[in-house]
Amino acid sequence: MARIHFPILLLMLPHFASADDWPQWLGPKRDGVLRETDLVQTFPEKGLKRLWANLIGPGYSGPAVADGRLFVMDRELAKDAKNPASGFQKPEVLGQERILCYDANTGKELWTHSYDCTYKVQYGSGPRCTPTVDGELVYCLGTMGDLRCLEVATGKLVWSKNFVKDFNARVPIWGFASHPLVDGDKLVCLTGGDESQLVIAFDKKTGKELWKSQSLMADCGYCPPMIYTFAGVRTLVIWHSRACVGLNPETGKRLWSQPFDVKAALTTPTPRQLGDKLFITAFYEGPMMLDLSKPGEVKIDWKGNGKGETPEKTDKLHSIMATPFIKDGYIYGVCSYGELRCLKADTGERVWETRKATVGTATEEGAPTRWGNAFLIENEDRFFIFNERGWLINAKLTPKGYEEISRTYIIVPSNKMAGRPVVWSHPAFANKKMYVRNDAELVCVDLAK
Repeated sequence: MARIHFPILLLMLPHFASADDWPQWLGPKRDGVLRETDLVQTFPEKGLKRLWANLIGPGYSGPAVADGRLFVMDRELAKDAKNPASGFQKPEVLGQERILCYDANTGKELWTHSYDCTYKVQYGSGPRCTPTVDGELVYCLGTMGDLRCLEVATGKLVWSKNFVKDFNARVPIWGFASHPLVDGDKLVCLTGGDESQLVIAFDKKTGKELWKSQSLMADCGYCPPMIYTFAGVRTLVIWHSRACVGLNPETGKRLWSQPFDVKAALTTPTPRQLGDKLFITAFYEGPMMLDLSKPGEVKIDWKGNGKGETPEKTDKLHSIMATPFIKDGYIYGVCSYGELRCLKADTGERVWETRKATVGTATEEGAPTRWGNAFLIENEDRFFIFNERGWLINAKLTPKGYEEISRTYIIVPSNKMAGRPVVWSHPAFANKKMYVRNDAELVCVDLAK
């Protein structure tokens, strides 16, 4: 076996910033873990100090922070254009998508890159994807399939693709939302293209196609590409609306496939690894734990037996947005109507549930709320939980139950397309700060002890 010297290996890895940054979806390691220490242990009664705030256009795109810069996407409507009141409406709306770069410490705007983009999707307030920062380049994917590679320093366009025009992709009903993945010299995207162009790996510096893989005569879904190692085999996991598949990340060749028809293509929560197992969960169909302990083989370890997405019909975990978390043999995740649930990872058996962290208060459960949501971020022995009502919660999640330490109000939920005010944008955590946006402002608060 050839030996790879350590300095050479470093050159092969993507040039993400330090662990104190948040340069992509779910952070430096794409796992939802905040590894900074010396952060506030109990939130002060008067709330966390707001360091700066900027006006911003609508969007669901979470911020990315790297090397002192913050990147986020929003939308600016054309003159006289209006968004529909309901997220279920799908009119044609003129406007531009924008990629914004700020000084992460002061909020000063450094540059803006914009392009015309006409929307025709449900929940069309703005872009969905978190930018992916890799060294001197940043990659951004818009709602209608505009993929752009820009210079970090200047915002200058390096290369671009449009998934619909270039790969004959169909726009998902809620727009493109699969966060691009940097792997070595590749940028891997769920493009949704036809004729073996569902997944494409681009040269991250030039945009040249390195390989393309898989075909699907349906909406591609919304799940971000993820790379995990199962039974010693490094695997690119793609969960689309008809199956969960494992690909060779160097060639795109399929290694295994597990059929899984998902209603409305709601393949949204990021798949999570547990050793040689893979956990996925869908809003309507519920969860499935896959056993990948034998190379090239896949089998179902267990799956949900729910009869629907409403609380009385779910038996395990039916997530719609939030990425679940697996820790010490237990799964923590947000179910279909705002229930934060704990499951046994080996069987899926439900241990406890509460709605205090999502749609309730520190003492009250709150009524079941369709699509009730909160994002879970682990930090040391506790979790930061940011919920759709704009609260940041500091809590411990264990098999014994939900233990809330403190909570503080961060930002007003301003998006009303769901029929109630929500903020459905994942925050970023970097430099002992939290960054989060709604449809009107982008804020930075201090998390330092």
